[in-house]
Amino acid sequence: MRSTREALAAARRVVVKVGSSSLTSLDGGLDPARLDGLVDALARRRAHGSQVVLVSSGAIAAGLAPLGLAKRPRDLATQQAAAAVGQLLLAHAYEVSFSRYGQTVGQVLLTADDMIRRSHYRNAQRTLERLLGLDVLPVVNENDTVATEEIRVGDNDRLAALVAHLVGADALVLLSDVAGLYDGDPRKPGSKLLTDVDAPSDLDGVEIAKPGQSSLGTGGMATKITAAGMAAAAGIPVLLAAAADVHDALDTKPEGPKVGTAFRPSGRRMGARRFWLRNAADPAGRLEIDAGAVTAVIHRRRSLLAAGIRGFDGDFVAGDVVDLVGPDGDVVARGVVSFDAEELPAIIGRRSRDLPPELRREVVHADDLVSLS
Repeated sequence: MRSTREALAAARRVVVKVGSSSLTSLDGGLDPARLDGLVDALARRRAHGSQVVLVSSGAIAAGLAPLGLAKRPRDLATQQAAAAVGQLLLAHAYEVSFSRYGQTVGQVLLTADDMIRRSHYRNAQRTLERLLGLDVLPVVNENDTVATEEIRVGDNDRLAALVAHLVGADALVLLSDVAGLYDGDPRKPGSKLLTDVDAPSDLDGVEIAKPGQSSLGTGGMATKITAAGMAAAAGIPVLLAAAADVHDALDTKPEGPKVGTAFRPSGRRMGARRFWLRNAADPAGRLEIDAGAVTAVIHRRRSLLAAGIRGFDGDFVAGDVVDLVGPDGDVVARGVVSFDAEELPAIIGRRSRDLPPELRREVVHADDLVSLS
């Protein structure tokens, strides 16, 4: 049986995520040397036969210097303005750098909405697959110019895990400012690098840095561990390593990379839509369901009907993600609701045959539902 590091080396399709602080600086915007070093490593991996998808932060950070901003803005409108300027600079920089290898790149901007709504995520999946089929290297980022708080993925570590699952990647490489995951604060003496995480229990007692430690990015070690856990639970091996070690992290020698922290796959792959619902969707409300509905939804994989709902909470609309809560108060499932919250009082607890024809539909369809129990 292959080790995790051997699987990382042998992966034919690799998603690589790089953060803002690895590409930019507050006083100078994009750092050409850092970006070229990343591109060199990606091009070398492609030369060894792998397909590569790059999930790149840096749009907002790249837009700070041209706009004369001294630090990352806090308000959404200014963040979006910085992203609008920086996204062009970032895309152009990648185009120029990859052209040294004759490599065509394509920009793909996504929001959480593209992962939740059926037509959107299927289109994203088809687009990425077609780009790879045309020998184009996709450069993916969250669409910060239009994403509101309601439709944000939230951080590019989580986005990278989603993209890795979306494209059926064989490996995910998360590049950080530190050499990997430590058992404590890496700035403190005595903290040791964890070279391998074979199970979630290996993280028990590990002190993990919280999001927001970087002035340029939005993530922290916590978001990277979450993303690694998401991918590993879906059967994808993960490597967390320093951006400065990118060449070693993408090493194709049979024994695999000797840097960073490797996360062993701990689960099986599932459909991309269910993967999103299970791991990354932010619920807009809750539906309280009875025991019979729990049995139907969890054990029989049936749709949730109005008759099984006893109450609800939240100001959601059709197409939003909601949690399904059983009689004991535990969240048992998550799905996409097909009614607005204001429509539910008239239908909950009623059988379909007792409802007007225009309301005789599933509240949450089985295809839009995933068990969390």
